[in-house]
Amino acid sequence: MDDTKCMVSLAKFYLQFTVSESCGKCTPCRIGTKRMLEILEKICDGKGEEKDLEKLEKLAENIKAASVCGLGQSAPNPVLSTLKYFRDEYEEHVIDKRCRTQECKAMAKITIDPEKCKGCGLCQKNCPVSAIKGEGRDVREIDQSKCIKCGTCLAKCPFKAIF
Repeated sequence: MDDTKCMVSLAKFYLQFTVSESCGKCTPCRIGTKRMLEILEKICDGKGEEKDLEKLEKLAENIKAASVCGLGQSAPNPVLSTLKYFRDEYEEHVIDKRCRTQECKAMAKITIDPEKCKGCGLCQKNCPVSAIKGEGRDVREIDQSKCIKCGTCLAKCPFKAIF
């Protein structure tokens, strides 16, 4: 993994697996992991609050201590590890309402740097929802209300003008 991976989304991915694999016999694992996943989804959707980080951490510690089997005891580890080593990413999601990797689609905002855009139109031609405006050699603009944040324009821009 490198800096192009969102640690909040990564923790959510592992928790989704744990929730689906839980046998359901003990309450901490059955209910607790679902609550943790709900909090992570809320954070990734740009609706997280600062108090959610504290809730998430306490819940993870309680699940780890109270679960009967190894699955439940280890389920909170990705969340606890990412909170410990990448707390700044969680805070960006919650406070700034942004995901630095733009992996969390609800918070992503794809923009075009007018200094780098050469007006070639490749981004516009390849946009599946026609969210990019501009004519001729004009600098292109992205209509955020139409953009589905698929990343096609990022991949097609030969001038690295889209971020």
